[in-house]
Amino acid sequence: MKIRGKRPHVVVLGAGFGGLSATKRLGGADVDVTLIDRQNYHVFQPLLYQVATATLSPADIAVPVRSTFRDRKNTKVLLGNVAGIDRARREVLLDEDRRVAYDYLIVATGARHAYFGHDGWEPAAPGLKRIEDATEIRRRILLAFEKAETEEDEERRRELLTFVIVGGGPTGVEMAGAIIELARKALVRDFRHIDPSSARVVLVEAGPRLLAAFPEDLSAFARTALIRMGVEVRLDCRVTHCGSRGIEIGEESIGARTIVWAAGVQASPAARWLGVEGDRAGRIAVDERLRLTGDAGVFVIGDTAAAQWTEGRLVPGIAPAAKQMGDYASLAILADIEGRMLPPFRYRHRGNLATIGRKNAVVDFGRLHVKGLLAWLIWGAAHIYFLIGFRNRIIVMLHWIWAYVTLRGGVRLITGSTELPE
Repeated sequence: MKIRGKRPHVVVLGAGFGGLSATKRLGGADVDVTLIDRQNYHVFQPLLYQVATATLSPADIAVPVRSTFRDRKNTKVLLGNVAGIDRARREVLLDEDRRVAYDYLIVATGARHAYFGHDGWEPAAPGLKRIEDATEIRRRILLAFEKAETEEDEERRRELLTFVIVGGGPTGVEMAGAIIELARKALVRDFRHIDPSSARVVLVEAGPRLLAAFPEDLSAFARTALIRMGVEVRLDCRVTHCGSRGIEIGEESIGARTIVWAAGVQASPAARWLGVEGDRAGRIAVDERLRLTGDAGVFVIGDTAAAQWTEGRLVPGIAPAAKQMGDYASLAILADIEGRMLPPFRYRHRGNLATIGRKNAVVDFGRLHVKGLLAWLIWGAAHIYFLIGFRNRIIVMLHWIWAYVTLRGGVRLITGSTELPE
């Protein structure tokens, strides 16, 4: 059906996996689409850790949003920060007092890192959700080696060459493996007064095992593989303090100048914008068709949504899930315009993947568990496939081949300040 005597206007908030999938699906439909994001690019978050550890550059895993939709005549892209949503007037409020009216709204604004009530730890322990986070972590990691090269005090040198990752999920496991490989392979011949391979990498997890969303055999394999690489794995350890000179685990202090936070996520402020209650992680409850309860014109998808998968389990916050939800929301809108209703959303789980290091990964396909070299090849192929843009796929593949053959990192650039936080 037509709305207000014109084509329906669909506004999509967020150019992540969910928002991009929804916008693409609506590209050839008889609707007007406005995609709004605070950045002018889409970033492939699963490979941010490789930017943070100097394997890839930001441009390798990001693509400008405007160029993605330049051939979609019904699609408009806006750069802006969401300040609120006026559901009564059906308008999105942006900064600088701008308003964008909508007939249908898709909220796909993702998540940010969560510090479980200790937001003061963020300056000392940045998370990894944005390109700015990745380049800042890269700066700190590389700068730590540079400072250690000229540091005469033994204790300070040990702090500089100690790297702590908090959180044993896929991001934490991948970061730990990448940092130890950077130190022991890529940088080992670059310095004269220090031995980069002596770097200490500590992975701290509050739970009883790594990769809690994976089967136990794959979790155990990942832990063993990291230990063999030289990573110290601390399980059942809860961080009680983070500072610029290290962390505390109960009564134990670990001196470290570089800390990476990978312990949890918090949904965007979408619940506040919509005037509803979120769950403990800020996610918004949606019905079986991903709609906001009581408002059939608002869809919430991706990390922002608390969507039911099976009894007692929510749809996981991973890229394939967000893409499925984006596709469904766009099709549900088109069906509603035509006076139809789609069957309820059903999430189809394709598996979990996590890389541990060079030639090592774990893949969970449900009944089939893959580990080691074959899993690493599957992980690489999947990430190349899901990257946006042919250029990015080719560039990343060439970077990986170069790094594999030469054992050298790709983009060891220190940008910004040449001082570490005090």
